[in-house]
This record gives sequence, structure tokens and C-alpha cells, in this order.
Amino acid sequence: MNIAEKSMPSQVLQSQPSTAKAFVSLLRAHAAATRQLNAQLNAEHGLTISDFEVLLRLARAPESRMRRVDLAGELLLTASGMTRLLDGLERAGFVERGGCPEDRRVVYAVLTDEGLAKLREAAVTHFEQVDDLFGGRFDEHELDELAALLSRLGGSEPAECAPPSEDG
Repeated sequence: MNIAEKSMPSQVLQSQPSTAKAFVSLLRAHAAATRQLNAQLNAEHGLTISDFEVLLRLARAPESRMRRVDLAGELLLTASGMTRLLDGLERAGFVERGGCPEDRRVVYAVLTDEGLAKLREAAVTHFEQVDDLFGGRFDEHELDELAALLSRLGGSEPAECAPPSEDG
């Protein structure tokens, strides 16, 4: 491969419209941030970012339970992907299956006390790591602007990131 062929991808990207450059930058930033935060969360707490997100969503749901299909939709997972994720959390004792008395076909994912405790424990260091990752690169104004810009792509609802406190 000659030098012209090696530099081809960056030349192609440079000739792309701003939309393509922004999209590629978003994908790369997401991959890098996810890889770093996932490794830290896993090393310190034995959880993946997806595990953490499931525990957080369940903690914020009424009665700490959600239909598995709704949870899959919120996490943008297939039914089989959600099953694999929940199977690991169930084995760890963080989530359990719950039935629906009105419709036996409906299955809920229910956060256990152990799952809530694990979420609260992991949230402390995880959000410190998020602060380090983003706070080390952006000032407060840039972070507000970044959040506002990205919210245009995927829902404008405010992100509830912290687990519920022990008193509420």
C-alpha cells in the first residue's frame, strides 16, 4: 500500500460535508468515552455501562419495575439482547423477574434491594469518572452547549442520571 492509499480515508473524510464530519466525530467520541467508562465501571464494580443503565432505569421506574419490552425499547436493544443483559443481572441478584397478574404474557424486570445498593455504590465513582472525562475537556458553558446540541438528536427530556436517594 502506498502513501496515497494510506491517507485516503482522511482525504475522503475531509471532502465530506460538515454533516458527515459531525456524525463521524460523534461516533468516535461515543466509542472512546464508552470504552473508557465501561472499563472503569467494570474494573471497580463488575458492571457494564448497559448494566448500570438498566439498574438506573429500574430505580427510577414506578415500583422499581418495568416491562422487559419497554426496557429494551428505552435502551435500544433487541428482545434477545435485553434477555442476555437481564440474565446476567438476575444471576448477580440485582434484578428479578416479575409477573403481571392481569396478563401472564407480560414479564417485568424488577430491581432488587441488592441491585439498588449496587447502583448507589457504582454511581459514586462512575459519575466522578464522567466528571473527569468531560470536565477535563470542556468548561461549564461548553458542557451546557454540548448537552443542548446533542439533545436535538435524541430526545429533549432531561437526563436523570443519579439513582434515587435512600430517603426518596
